[in-house]
Amino acid sequence: MLQIKDTLVSLDVIERFFICNLEKCLGACCIEGDAGAPLGEDERRKIQEILPVIWDDLTPAAKAVIEKQGVAYIDEEGDLVTSIVNGKDCVFTCYEPDGVCKCAIEKAYKEGKIDFYKPISCHLYPIRCKRYADFTAVNYNRWKICKAAEVLGRQEKIRVYEFLKEPLIRKFGKSWYDELAEAADVYLEEYGK
Repeated sequence: MLQIKDTLVSLDVIERFFICNLEKCLGACCIEGDAGAPLGEDERRKIQEILPVIWDDLTPAAKAVIEKQGVAYIDEEGDLVTSIVNGKDCVFTCYEPDGVCKCAIEKAYKEGKIDFYKPISCHLYPIRCKRYADFTAVNYNRWKICKAAEVLGRQEKIRVYEFLKEPLIRKFGKSWYDELAEAADVYLEEYGK
């Protein structure tokens, strides 16, 4: 672990290689798993606010879930997460003609319709952050659906923290990221991973 300000960063974030490879995984992180994406209460409110803008991009099944339980729920671990369809698919999943899963929130943002990119937990994925009393743990969530991303990252020599520079800055700020990058350089030079 590396300590960066009030965070503890897993060495996997620095050592592992990663570049999302949507051609291979088809956006599986939006439709696999047993709970929705973690949200903050402010994000839940923002999603509720933008819901009319993204509504037409949602599937009929997703609309039915949202009408019944809302955009989010409390999961088995007591965390606020996005609502899901059929026990796995995020309600904000939309599909491109090529079968790739995309986020309806991100799509609307990129089209200039809203000012909210998407939940930070989605933007950071495969990094997961967990707040404890004295620090935030920053971990790499290694999962078989991202194997192609690890392969592509290794080919291109892009590490997890480099690929996720933008969302890490969004979450922790530029000075935090700069400190992480500097510590990563020192660590990798010393240990040659």
